[in-house]
Amino acid sequence: MFGCMTRRIQDYIVERKRCKTRLVTKDGRCNIEYGNVKYSSRLHFLTDFWTTFVEIRWRFVLFIFSASFTLSWFLFGLLWYWIGHSNGDLTWQQPPPEHMPCVANVDGLTTAFLYSFETQTTIGYGGRALTPHCPGAVAVLIIQYLLGTILNCFLCGVILSKISLPKKRAKSISFSNMAVISPKNGFLSLSIRVANLRKTLMIGSQIYGKLLRTTYTPEGETIIMDQVSIDFTVDAGKDNLFFVCPLTLYHIIDKSSPFFDMAVDTLHKQEFELVVFFDGTAESTTSACQVRTSFLPQEIMWGYNFLPIISRSKEGKYKVDFSNFSKVESVATAHCAYCFHNIKGHHHHTIDGQDNQGFAVIEINDPHSTKM
Repeated sequence: MFGCMTRRIQDYIVERKRCKTRLVTKDGRCNIEYGNVKYSSRLHFLTDFWTTFVEIRWRFVLFIFSASFTLSWFLFGLLWYWIGHSNGDLTWQQPPPEHMPCVANVDGLTTAFLYSFETQTTIGYGGRALTPHCPGAVAVLIIQYLLGTILNCFLCGVILSKISLPKKRAKSISFSNMAVISPKNGFLSLSIRVANLRKTLMIGSQIYGKLLRTTYTPEGETIIMDQVSIDFTVDAGKDNLFFVCPLTLYHIIDKSSPFFDMAVDTLHKQEFELVVFFDGTAESTTSACQVRTSFLPQEIMWGYNFLPIISRSKEGKYKVDFSNFSKVESVATAHCAYCFHNIKGHHHHTIDGQDNQGFAVIEINDPHSTKM
């Protein structure tokens, strides 16, 4: 029991360390912070206030929504109270019986607040109403209605925009937890799986990658995040993908690939981060979104291949078994890319598999044996 707990604690510490060293987390968030930003630069957030409101957290949006309306009701309530006070309408001013108030039945601060609330929300209870004896009160009524409409449109627009953010659609795009390196169509390839969990298509889909690593120039300059483009393709090409079912992405490891100089025994000793991007347009909302994930050297398995997950039933329907989405099997693979291209029959076998527990199981007869 204690051994299991110790192992879980160690795994948690390792995972936390990995998260701290990532630039992009597995769910696509960027692990970066800005320091020593000038105060004048922060004012740009107020200039672009619409984007600022849309991007802040929900808790702040709901607080601003509630506080803005309540404050506007109260401020205009004070204004109606001042109008009543100026006209001698309040109870403690003891107006004569023949007195004509500016607003009927507004004789105190509470009733002034209620009249402000009823005016801005267009609720008419019939108890309080504006009279034509005070032209200034008519002007205040018009101003409150206009400002209340603007405030209502702005805050409702912010909430609607946050609900319909494209990154919410990106939550239904999932990458495999691990990447694998194995032969594919006569080439040594690095493979990653991606799945669209919705039946609606992503239009104009494009997939590409960036390899981030620290490099040193001949002049002695250290580049912390040197970016190298990584091209991915599928069997049908790399542009305008028909993303109706899970796809396997391939990066061919040739002499132009940054993975060419790596081998099975040196891969996990490398220091780099492979960031994969998926760009597409949602068919249902026509909104563009980007999905990101990253892979560290410890999350790339050399000598493995993904299990097939697509089959066809007797009724002619295509089925996807998401229980095999991140499962792999060992395959004969060259020890290094140089060996693959120059030394025939030089192979290396791995034995460990990986499983992804986050998907539902569909019963499909699978003749493959999986190492778990």
